[in-house]
Order: sequence, then structure tokens, then C-alpha cells
Amino acid sequence: MADQMAAPAAGMSAPVAPRPNVLTSLLTYIGEIALLLGQAGRALGRQGVDGRDLLDQMAAIGVNSVSIALLTSFASGAVIALYFTPFLMQYGAGSFVGGVVGLAVSRELTPVLTGVVVAARAGSQIAAEIGTMKVTEQIDALRALAVSPIQYLVVPRVLAALIMLPLVCALADALGILGGYLVAVYQEQMPAALFPASIQQYVGPWDFLLGMFKTVVFGLIVALVGCHQGLKTEGGATEVGRATTNTVVLSIVLIYISNYLMAYVMFHKATGF
Repeated sequence: MADQMAAPAAGMSAPVAPRPNVLTSLLTYIGEIALLLGQAGRALGRQGVDGRDLLDQMAAIGVNSVSIALLTSFASGAVIALYFTPFLMQYGAGSFVGGVVGLAVSRELTPVLTGVVVAARAGSQIAAEIGTMKVTEQIDALRALAVSPIQYLVVPRVLAALIMLPLVCALADALGILGGYLVAVYQEQMPAALFPASIQQYVGPWDFLLGMFKTVVFGLIVALVGCHQGLKTEGGATEVGRATTNTVVLSIVLIYISNYLMAYVMFHKATGF
């Protein structure tokens, strides 16, 4: 009798545990990333960073990504000028063209594209390297030698991203504005002196500095997500590939979310423009 009472009624399925929604999963993941950042900060404070490892990572993250970032920024500035120059010139507002290109490039296009390019180029490489070390038990070997994986693997990559992304962004800003200038002046026949005068009038150093600050945050995201995905990789080559894909996807999602929040606070909330 007791067994019959304990058995589920006929036709009734066992209760299913609720699945976490996207927001809960995202917040949980951000919490894990924040914990990794705290661990990296403590490791840096205790033991510093090896200069050679830092330089190697600066080359891998920044130098190897700079050509792609410059190309995308140049093309984006050119496209912005291609769209807006004839429209504004038609209504006698050619003096705004340089300002439009400069603000679009410095505030949004270059920082975001730099972050996305580095996520695809360097973030995936970070996840693949650390993930391969994890599945081949090299990280366990580091621990056996009393070497902290956080200190040895995470700290140099995070610092390199923080240093290199603003530098890449500064170069890409210049190329983006150059692309806009060439299209506006040589293709759309805008007076050559009008474009730089417009930039000087409507774009200030603060716009470029805040755009570069965005890339500091984006670099932190890319490096931490890549390291986190690599460190939690289990299994074999398939899981390494999955970690690499997840790094790019999650980095881009977090870049766009953080970009909106920073744009709202830095530009819309602070200046109303």
C-alpha cells in the first residue's frame, strides 16, 4: 500500500526543475567574471607580473590585431561620410560633416569595432591556448609546481588587454577620420578646409578620451572571458572549440551591453548629446 501511495499517479509526469532564464544566467556569468578579476587583482598585488610574459601578450593581443582594427575603422569612417556628406551638403549643412564623422568614430564606431575585432582575433586565441592547457593537464602541472594559473596565465593577458586596446583605438580613430575626410573631400567634393574645421568645432579631446576609456572596459571583458572559458574547459578538442566560440559570442554580447551603459552615463546623461 505504501509503495502504491509513493508511486506517481498514472498519467502524471515527474516535476521538472525550472530552467534559469537568460538574465539570471548572464548575471551569474558576470559574477563569475568579477570573481576572476578579483583573483587576478590579488595575484598581481602579491607577485606582480613577469615583464616578458606581459610583452608577449601585448604583441598577441594588440599588435596582431591592429591591422584589422585600422581597416575596419577606416572603412567605417568612409561609409559614414559617404552617407552624410551629400545629405548635409544638399541642405547647406556641410559644416557639420566633419563633426558627424568625428563624433561617430571617436564615441562609438572605433571603440566598439576595436573591442569586437580583438574579441574575435585575440579573445578566441586566449580561450584556445588556456583551454588546450587545461585539457592536456598542463594547468594541473603548474599547480603541482606551486605556480598559480591565475598569476601565470590570467594576469599578463588582462594587463596586456588594458594597455593595448586604448592604443589600438587611438590609431584607429585617426584612420577612421582619415577615411571620412578622403570620401568627403575627394569623392563628394566638399571644400577641404571645411572638414577639419568642423571636427575642431564639434569634437573635443574628451570625446576621444572617453572612447578610449570604453576600450579599457572592452579589453577587460575580452581578456577575462577568454581566460574564464579556457580555465573551465573540460574534455577534449571539441570542448576547446566550444570554449573558443563561447568566448567570442559572450565577449561581443558583454561589449554591446557595457557600451550602451557607458554611452548613457558618459554622453547622454552627462552632456545630453
